Amino acid sequence: MWPPTFLKLDTHRTMTTPQELKAIVSEGLLSFPVTDFDANGDFRADTYAARLEWLAPYGATALFAAGGTGEFFSLTKSDYSNVIRTATETCKGKVPILAGAGGPTRVAIEYAQEAERLGAKGVLLMPHYLTEASQEGIAAHVEQVCKSVKNLGVIVYNRANSKLNADMLERLADTCPNLIGFKDGVGEIEAMVMIRRRLGERFSYLGGLPTAEVYAAAYKALGVPVYSSAVFNFIPRTAMQFYRAIAADDHATVGKLLDEFFLPYLAIRNRRAGYAVSIVKAGAKLVGRDAGPVRAPLTDLTADELAQLDVLIKKLGAQ
Repeated sequence: MWPPTFLKLDTHRTMTTPQELKAIVSEGLLSFPVTDFDANGDFRADTYAARLEWLAPYGATALFAAGGTGEFFSLTKSDYSNVIRTATETCKGKVPILAGAGGPTRVAIEYAQEAERLGAKGVLLMPHYLTEASQEGIAAHVEQVCKSVKNLGVIVYNRANSKLNADMLERLADTCPNLIGFKDGVGEIEAMVMIRRRLGERFSYLGGLPTAEVYAAAYKALGVPVYSSAVFNFIPRTAMQFYRAIAADDHATVGKLLDEFFLPYLAIRNRRAGYAVSIVKAGAKLVGRDAGPVRAPLTDLTADELAQLDVLIKKLGAQ
């Protein structure tokens, strides 16, 4: 059960319909802020709010609070409420907040309903728990979460053990009017082409592979020009520069940034499982926006890896 002090409904927030949200996330750069923890691993609302205030003016179309990069998988329910409340209050009138939700279906429903109560504009539905499931089962999971909220748009995250094919997405498109987006974190090109061609403009399509910049040009060619940037957390100016270069087919700038930053960055990120999150927190620390350590089961970068990342960031100049 959610803490009783969180049960008072905020009736003063500005509504955003699912279709309005779809239009918002169909263009521009999206990002997932890291979640701030203190040295003991407890949530820090003050520095998290300051982080959002710093990032908001850089031009991201929407921010996803308590997403994968925000360590949703390690948050307690009270953490989750505090993260989403801080994000919606800090960014109200500045940039829309979408909230992560996931895990077992009934738990995901609780998260989605709490996000709606706290004023989030939408939900990113992340994978269900450990067990494998059929296409019909995954579709039922998505449908139940969609129908559990009244006014929130839902984006389904295609990743890990929660992958939907075009047939099931067509069925969900008919039964869930508020299912407005499909985020791909798998990278199966044939499936992505089929989904994009079959569903057309019914969904907003988002590139969601880790370090999405590396795949941005390929996904744009597939009809998926929007992606979420994790590096926006610590090099927001460069992240926006790269996005604009992709949008303008500025191949010279794209190639230069890939060669000088993103590919060497991947070489560090790929050293350990879970570093896709850890390296982002490391970057934030290096630019003076320390978000604290990652929570177990993730591990932080080593001192040597941190030094290598510092060299890469400094080459980019001030952000």
